[in-house]
Formats: sequence, structure tokens, C-alpha cells
Amino acid sequence: MEQIEVYSWATPNGHKVHVMLEECGLPYQAIPVNIAAGDQFQAGFLAISPNNKIPAIVDPHGPDGKPITLFESGAILVYLAAKTGRFLPATDREKYEVLQWVMFQMASVGPMLGQAHHFRGYSKERIQYAIDRYSNEAKRLYGVIDKRLAASPWLGGKEYSIADIATFPWLRSWEKQGIVLDDYPHLKKWFDTIAARPAVQRGVKVLQDLRQEITDDKSREILFGATQYQRR
Repeated sequence: MEQIEVYSWATPNGHKVHVMLEECGLPYQAIPVNIAAGDQFQAGFLAISPNNKIPAIVDPHGPDGKPITLFESGAILVYLAAKTGRFLPATDREKYEVLQWVMFQMASVGPMLGQAHHFRGYSKERIQYAIDRYSNEAKRLYGVIDKRLAASPWLGGKEYSIADIATFPWLRSWEKQGIVLDDYPHLKKWFDTIAARPAVQRGVKVLQDLRQEITDDKSREILFGATQYQRR
């Protein structure tokens, strides 16, 4: 059987898809896209990910039996759930309950925690306003999740779903986001439960040995400077 090609890197958005593939038991090949070296701007990658962001996939066996390419981690999770019939409920009411939490991750958790991580750790200029703004927003979002998990065993409802798979990788760097995990006991219990899943443990290791800390000016410029904003 031909494998799904996963163009990715060891980041939270990449790990979402790695974990999902491991959970579903689908055969796949992880193809590294070194975002610190500028691989995301190469023409071949832009052909399947026009927003020059990882991850993206090529599935040789799409819905009509023909290859399909997809970018955006949330869309990929929904696609893989539909392909396998796993981690997304079948009934409309339960499905939309899960999808609202997937959208919450895509619209709030990822972007806001990413900004907190950036200004607290990657920005060469220490901008206290930005640090405070995004650190406070991180705490607010952790609080939203903790409150949800006080009332529900999983983010999307009664069962583990793509809402949990989407969110968990972003919370693995909680210390760098200015968070004390013990302040959110329901979230911590959920976090520890997911972290213990064998498929999750395998998924977060994918491409991890290739990733290095961003310390040099060239990588910083590629990720955060003018290179990122060129029209392509």
C-alpha cells in the first residue's frame, strides 16, 4: 500500500498530524521541511502548501481513489478522521461539538500561544507589553480549557477526538508560555492522560532528532524577518 506523504517538521502543528496518523495506524512517510533553513519556500512545497506553512500531506488514495493534497493541520485532521472513521463522531450534534473545539485550537490556542512563546523566548528585543499581553492570553486560554475539562472528560465530549489531538501538542511547551500547569488541575489530568498514550509518544518523536534550537541570526531572519514576507 502506498504511504501518505507528510511534509512536516517537529513543531506543534506538525505533531498534530504525526499523532493522528499514529493513532489511526495509517502508513506514512515523514518528509522533513526544515523551516529554519527555508525549505518551506521551495517551489515543490509551495505547490502543495501555498501558505508556506507545515504540515501538508499527499494521500495517493483520496476520496475518489485519486491522489489528494492538503495543507492546514486542522483540515488534515478532519480529512484523516473522515478517511478512517475515527476520532470524529458520526452524529451531527456530537461532530459539531468536537469541531468547535478544533476551531478553538486553530483560531486561539495555536496563534496566541505561539505569540506568547515568540515574545517570551525568540524575540531579540524584549517588549514587555507584548510579553504581558500574550502571557495573560495564554493563562486565559488555559483557564478556558481547564473549565471545559472540569465538565467533560475530553475537549470534544465523551470520547477522545481530533479536538484533543489538535490541542495537546501546543500545551507541551507550557513552561515557555509562562504557565504553571498545576494551576489547571483538570487540564493537567487530561494532559498527563494523553501524554501516556503510546501513539502520542510515537507521534511527538517524529522528526524530533532533526530539529535544533533557533539561535543563529540567519534562521531567525528566515523565520521572523523579511524572507517570511516576500511574495511568492
